[in-house]
Amino acid sequence: MKRFSSSKRAVNNVVKGEIKWELRPGGMLVQKRDMGDASSGPMIKIKVSHGSFHHDITVPAQSTFGELKKVLVQETGLEPKEQRLLFQGKEKDDEECLHMVGVKDMSKVVLLEDPASKERKLEEMKRNQSVLKACEEVAKVRAEVVQFSDKVNALEGIVHGGTKVDEKELLGLTELLMVQLLQLDTIEANGEAKVQRRAEVRRVQRLVDTLDNMKARNSNPSSSSGKSEAFECASPSFPSSTRITHDWEVFD
Repeated sequence: MKRFSSSKRAVNNVVKGEIKWELRPGGMLVQKRDMGDASSGPMIKIKVSHGSFHHDITVPAQSTFGELKKVLVQETGLEPKEQRLLFQGKEKDDEECLHMVGVKDMSKVVLLEDPASKERKLEEMKRNQSVLKACEEVAKVRAEVVQFSDKVNALEGIVHGGTKVDEKELLGLTELLMVQLLQLDTIEANGEAKVQRRAEVRRVQRLVDTLDNMKARNSNPSSSSGKSEAFECASPSFPSSTRITHDWEVFD
C-alpha cells in the first residue's frame, strides 16, 4: 500500500506540472532541462564559422542549438529565427542538444543566414538607398528655390513700396520656378523623401502665387491711391444739396 501511495504522489506531481518532460533525439523521454540546469554542467568552447568571420563561443555542454542561437545574437546581430546552424554538414533543429549530436569542446559549427531573411535585408537596403538618393535630389532643388525665394522677397518689397519693376524680371522668375516644379515631378520618392518633395512643391507654388499677385500690382502701382482720390471727388456735397429756401410756389 505504501508503494502504491508513493507512485500516486509521483503521478500527481507530473500532472500538476512539477516535472516537465522532453523528447530527446532517438526517442528517449527525459526530464526537461532549463538553462539553469545546463549552466551547472561542464562548459565547452565551440568554434562558430559565419562567412569570413569566426567566433569562439563558450556554452554549457548540454545546451541546445536554440540556446546557442541566443548567444550568437550578440556576436552576429542575427536574430535566432534568422540563423541556420549546421554541424557536420547537417542543419540542426533548435530542440537538439549539442552533446547528443556529438558537439564537443573545440568542435566547429557553421552559421548561415536564412535566405529569406537575407533577401528581406537586401530589399530594405535598396529601399533605403532609393530614399537617400531621392532626398539628395530634393535637396538640390531646395537650394535653387531658396535663391529664387530671396529674389522674390526683395522684389515684393519694391512693388509694395509703390515702385514699378521690370515685368520681364517677374516673368523670368516665374519660369525658373516652374522648371523646379517639373524637376520635382521627375523625382521618384517614397517615405521621408516623398514628404520632403511635397513640402518643396508647396513652397514653389506659394512663390509662383506671390509673383502672380506682384504682376497685377506692378501693372498699376498707384491704383490703390487713385481709387481713393476718385471716390473722394465723386462724393456729393451734402450741405449744398440740402439747402432750403422760403420761396414757396403754390399750385392750384
